[in-house]
Amino acid sequence: MAVTIDQGLCSGCGICVDLCPEIFGWGADNKAIVIKQEREDSNIEEVADQCPTEAIEV
Repeated sequence: MAVTIDQGLCSGCGICVDLCPEIFGWGADNKAIVIKQEREDSNIEEVADQCPTEAIEV
């Protein structure tokens, strides 16, 4: 499962980093980045649904 974040859409709210810190982290521009592509027990799809700007692609 490939995960990407559209940096043009990311507002830097941090919901993804708070909910799934093993997959998402902070970039130099205070926007979320993907730090690891996969983890079997992660809730990536649920986190993507929570993103207010729909910046996360799964």
